Amino acid sequence: MREGLLQKLKRVRAKDIGHIFLFLAALIPALLYKRRRPHLWLVCENENEARDNGYWFFKYLREKQPQEDAIYAIKGCSGEYNKVASLGATVEYGSYKHWIYYLMAEVNIGSQKYGKPNAAVCYLLEVILSWPKNTRVFLQHGVTKDDLPFLHYDQTKMSLFCCAAKPEYEFVRDTFGYPEGAVQYVGLCRFDSLYSCEADKELVLIVPTWRMWLERKIGQEGEKEFLSSEYYWNWNGFINSDELHELLRIHGKRAVFCLHRNMEKYERYMSTKHENVQVLGWQEADITGLIHSAGTLITDFSSVYMDFAYMKKPVVYFQFDKEAFRAGHLPEGYFEYERDGFGPVCEDKDSLIRAMEEVFRNECRMSEEYAKRVDRFYTLHDDKNCERTYEAINALINRNRGKRVC
Repeated sequence: MREGLLQKLKRVRAKDIGHIFLFLAALIPALLYKRRRPHLWLVCENENEARDNGYWFFKYLREKQPQEDAIYAIKGCSGEYNKVASLGATVEYGSYKHWIYYLMAEVNIGSQKYGKPNAAVCYLLEVILSWPKNTRVFLQHGVTKDDLPFLHYDQTKMSLFCCAAKPEYEFVRDTFGYPEGAVQYVGLCRFDSLYSCEADKELVLIVPTWRMWLERKIGQEGEKEFLSSEYYWNWNGFINSDELHELLRIHGKRAVFCLHRNMEKYERYMSTKHENVQVLGWQEADITGLIHSAGTLITDFSSVYMDFAYMKKPVVYFQFDKEAFRAGHLPEGYFEYERDGFGPVCEDKDSLIRAMEEVFRNECRMSEEYAKRVDRFYTLHDDKNCERTYEAINALINRNRGKRVC
């Protein structure tokens, strides 16, 4: 839901204040260093991650466009640091040096809106002050399917908004208020990695998304509300149900359950008594690998199903709190699950078990009805997503350079 400036200010923390001083200290060094490296591309995701569109685009740059001066921002203590460092130069996420690179970069590229040295300070600079005057590229974390007020142009001032599907592109272009040409249909960079995947039909991936009203609660009050929520009772009840255990046993399946990163603080409350269901934390789980390898996906509203659909693997939706989700988390956009979804929509555990059983009986193949929906949704379906993104960024840079010359 859309937040006002006052609500954002209430969430400012002491470390955000500290970053104001880092920003001020980086101003002059950035100005001087920019003369030596005028065309720097700074790429990032979340502070500890190299698994999303940012990583795949950085990988493409280092392997296919090595002439570009590119740096990836990530915490050195991240379990994924070595993976990205083996490709090229990195900078410590949130450090003084990160601020220098952020201020001097010709292009700032990220898969997360808040993939910056500090979200609060960068919001003030970019959205309130419309500075620095560089090219800011939003690769996206997932396919936009709902109306996301925090991604409207007046809340991001992004120069380029990359879309993965034709209906998504048309919706964002017409609804989010971006200048002409800023929204482009180029595909998600990580989709390039989906062509060499072989599905393990014995593996069921269970990945619900988060709930804004639960994530923002803190301390004992937050824990109490989480434990009494529909979210907890339905998901924890499902992964502990005898019906799920028996279904998996009969069909020789195993399941992995993983909460969204924004719900990490509640992970300790999610456990299971069944040996064929494994519960993993977000940092512990190789989400990219699980998406690539799993044969079936169970989710609620998470855009993870967009990757699954791209590979034409079966999806089942478990939407027990649809009205509450729309009222307290995200308003509905162009995507209607019953009409546009890539699998059956279930509102209770019993119908979910029946839908899963049907998928298993069909040998974990996506039905023809849903496969046709995929074809209509992804009119671009190839391994050129990084290439198109690179070309779109270069075209934008060249236009901006021309304006500065004039």
